[in-house]
Parts: sequence; structure tokens; C-alpha cells
Amino acid sequence: MTSAFDFEYTTLEGERVALSRYRGKQLLLVNVASRCGFTPQYTGLEQLWQDYRERGLVVIGFPCNQFGAQEPGDAAQIRAFCSLDYPVTFPLSARIEVNGPRADPLWQWLSTQKRGLLGSARIKWNFTKFLLDRQGQVQSRFAPTTTPDQLRRRLD
Repeated sequence: MTSAFDFEYTTLEGERVALSRYRGKQLLLVNVASRCGFTPQYTGLEQLWQDYRERGLVVIGFPCNQFGAQEPGDAAQIRAFCSLDYPVTFPLSARIEVNGPRADPLWQWLSTQKRGLLGSARIKWNFTKFLLDRQGQVQSRFAPTTTPDQLRRRLD
């Protein structure tokens, strides 16, 4: 059976990371953007990371420019934004696509494991969230309107 632990991602700094490094941890994977109406969720995501990482939660942000060109910057600009405007310490990937022929393989898999509204696999907007269990299986998919604080009751 496939799990998230079968995939890798590239960090914002260009390092390849196998998700198997997080085996036994709960993952919250979020497609993020710096110029989105939901961008203030960075604060809540960072707070979840701070409050739950000792209990085994790993938050990873995946910058994406596919929705309204709301993440147009390069890696240095994204890092600067995530250091100054919304200081986050959780891992960030290199910018990816989440839909279409160039969609990141992890996000292709995620979107088919838990479908969204009306059964659609397609990611609809920035700040779509996937919560995975400690075996790397998708537990839940959350719409961009679901705030990080609303996820607290779902965390181990």
C-alpha cells in the first residue's frame, strides 16, 4: 500500500527530503501562498507546529502559484516573506504545482486519497490542508476556510 512515506519533496533551499524521515509522526501538509486572503493562516500553522511538534506533529508548507498567481516569488523571496512578514519555522518546500500535468507527485496522490467538495480530487485554492496519520495515510482533507485552530481537536 502506498503511503506519504513513499514520496520525497525538495526544500525551499533545494535539499531532497524523503517523507519517510517522518515515519511515526503525524503530518499536516498545506499548499501555501504569500499573497492570498488566507495567508494569515501562516500564524496559526506556526502555532500548531510550536504546540504539537513535541507530540509528533510535522507541519510542511508547499508554496504554490497556481491560484491567482499568489506566490510569484522565487525561493529567496518566499524565505524572506516567511521570515519577516509571517515568521515560520516549520519546513517549507520549493514552489510546486498541485494540479495539472506538472503537479507534484505527492500532491497528485494526496488529492486522490481524500477528495474535496462534490468528490473532486482537484485542489481548489491555496491553504488546502491534508492531515496524515502516523502511518502516512491521509486522515482528512480540509478546505482553505478551515483555520489551523479548528484542526486542534483532530490532532493526537
